[in-house]
Formats: sequence, C-alpha cells, structure tokens
Amino acid sequence: MKTLAALLGLVLIFEGLPYATFPEAMQKWLRQLLEAQPFVLRIMGTMAVLAGLLICYLARRTSFLG
Repeated sequence: MKTLAALLGLVLIFEGLPYATFPEAMQKWLRQLLEAQPFVLRIMGTMAVLAGLLICYLARRTSFLG
C-alpha cells in the first residue's frame, strides 16, 4: 500500500508540475487538444498506456532499469 501511495504522489507531482511552471503554455496545449480528432487522442492514449505497461514490465521483471 505504501508503494501505491508513493506512486499516486509521484503521478500528482508530474501531472501538476507543467501547470505550476508554465500555465500559459499549458492553456495553449489544452486548446490544441480540444481541436484534435477523437481518433488521434485515442491513438495517443493507447500509446501512453502501452508505454506505461512496458515500463512497469521492465521495472518488475527484468534488470534493465536497475
């Protein structure tokens, strides 16, 4: 449970950091996301999920990351 709480904390840090440091750039980027086609967003989301799964696999099952 400690690992899950630490992971959640890290996600919140990494998600909030761009908004805290570059709010104007984030607004511009979010406007661009609103204009993107749903198919493009779905592809980007799928790629992010697959990258996350690969990182989790490498971190837990191999010695590649440590």
